[in-house]
Amino acid sequence: MANRIPEEKVEQVRSAVNIADFIGQYVQLKKAGKNLFGLCPFHEERTPSFSVNEQKQIFHCFSCGRGGNVFSFIMDLENLSFPEAVVKVADFGHIDLPASYTAQSQPAAPKDQQQADLLKLYSDSAKMYQHILVNTELGEPALKYLHERGLDDETIKTFGIGYAPANQLLLDFFKEHQTDYQLLRQSGLFIENQAGDLRDRFVDRVLFPIKDASGRVIAFSGRILKKSPNEPKYLNSPETKLFNKRSVLFNFDLARGPIRQQKSVVLFEGFMDVIAAYRSGIQNGVASMGTSLTDEQIYMLERVTDTLYVCYDSDMPGQKATDRALKLLGGNSRLNLGVIQMPDGMDPDEYLRAQGQEKFVQVFEDGKQTPTAFEMQYLKHDLNLQNTPDQLTYLQAVLQQLAQLSSSVEQDLYLNQLVAEFDLDKDDLKQQLRSLVGQQAVRRGGGHSDETQVAPPPAPAPLGPPPATVDGSTNSGPLSRVEKAERLLLYRLLNDHDVWLRVMAIAGFHFVHDSYQQILVYAEAYFKTHNQFDLGNFTDFMTDSDLQPVVTSLEFMDVANESSKEEIADLVNVIMNQQPLVEQINSKKAELMAAKQIGNRDLVQQLTLALIDLYRQQQQVQRADN
Repeated sequence: MANRIPEEKVEQVRSAVNIADFIGQYVQLKKAGKNLFGLCPFHEERTPSFSVNEQKQIFHCFSCGRGGNVFSFIMDLENLSFPEAVVKVADFGHIDLPASYTAQSQPAAPKDQQQADLLKLYSDSAKMYQHILVNTELGEPALKYLHERGLDDETIKTFGIGYAPANQLLLDFFKEHQTDYQLLRQSGLFIENQAGDLRDRFVDRVLFPIKDASGRVIAFSGRILKKSPNEPKYLNSPETKLFNKRSVLFNFDLARGPIRQQKSVVLFEGFMDVIAAYRSGIQNGVASMGTSLTDEQIYMLERVTDTLYVCYDSDMPGQKATDRALKLLGGNSRLNLGVIQMPDGMDPDEYLRAQGQEKFVQVFEDGKQTPTAFEMQYLKHDLNLQNTPDQLTYLQAVLQQLAQLSSSVEQDLYLNQLVAEFDLDKDDLKQQLRSLVGQQAVRRGGGHSDETQVAPPPAPAPLGPPPATVDGSTNSGPLSRVEKAERLLLYRLLNDHDVWLRVMAIAGFHFVHDSYQQILVYAEAYFKTHNQFDLGNFTDFMTDSDLQPVVTSLEFMDVANESSKEEIADLVNVIMNQQPLVEQINSKKAELMAAKQIGNRDLVQQLTLALIDLYRQQQQVQRADN
């Protein structure tokens, strides 16, 4: 069991790590005004509403209401405990923590015990499979195969590659350790027969661990060693509580940093292509799980980069797959697209083994194509460009492609290529292109638009976005007058000690809404041990994590830097006097209507008198304000 991390060590870690640098591993952030904006990692969106304030070291999403500091970010994103979050941020900042703080690998009180147990099961399985591959006679044929494919021992270790032998070693291992039977059933590592007996799912296969964005093993993909007509070449884990193939990209955990550095990602077709590129220094590559890219995977990539290169096999099936990928990405993403293809119809792994690392890397440096350049070559397949009908078919198809381009310069570049290749009049091509552009504009409902650039979100309203409620949702619709006053006053209380002293001296002061009152109670306790308010420190101080987004949302309000005595008095008046009266009046009105419906005359008279008294009080307060 790990020791509790002292507050001063937590503060050291928080102070040493810039929240923008840490979150930048997961979200591509761009400057917009005084804050940084990106696509929120907690929900799907196409317009950036996730904001990071470097000065205050906090984040907040204007759409879903999530907010907090660097620790709460990674806790929410990866379902970590607070100690785990501190350790993870410390690792990022290269800050050494004593072993007593990092001894436990799982949360002391995990939010989901079954998930924690499954993660440990997969971690133990991966270690065992790799041990068999590297250190036993059983693994020698698989190790020889990998070496022949060009993988050295360091690469095997980096990717955690292992081997599942023909016998039932994994099942025997977990039985020996008395692992829960139901957990084994749910893991996807075993196949169950009708009698309820389990056997290893992966047999005589080289195993590639599939990891989540944090590098935790959540599944396996096994390549068969001996070809069999009855067995698939690759066998993937079934979907489980940990693994949803639509939401996972192979190597995303290792590639995320290089993607940020290179400002681009390379999408490969297979695991071996990713690994071949990685050991050649092309480390920003990922692969989907044997299927076309999903919306979830596209969104994962959009969060960390603007640019994606498709690098599939260059044979005809690979080119067809590239064409499908470009059409899918072009219609469903905001990524800038490109294509990289190996010469001679090879896949990347084949080309590296045949031509060597230098030529392989050269292709990535010099062989980048635009989607249009690729399509112009791809459209030539199955056509005989020596005869006129096929020439016309090809030209029409290319012009249709060019009509979709938003850049007239790019259109002109490809028109010049057509003129040179087919000895055509450029003006004739331009006229035909203009006609196609007009037709497409009509089909779209008018107007040619460029959707590759997404504008930053509009500035928040004066009192900011709807705050997160205690149940984690966000308020819908405009805030009430009292809640606007509460939010602004709470902001002033936390950030101005003079305001704090003045308001806390008011007898009977309290907020109307529970969430703001709870924060006030936390603040009272906080100021007993802290002389100055620090937002990052305060969010850790609050044990109720649901209140953290409420506090961080206050910091993104667009308000004047300085407050006045008049402003504070007005806010207190709304909270303590005006708005409670309004709410009481509305409540009495509802009671009066119900009393009339049931015909209770005595109650009607009583409620009417109560309403008159409330209206009188309201007028007195309004006269006092004037």
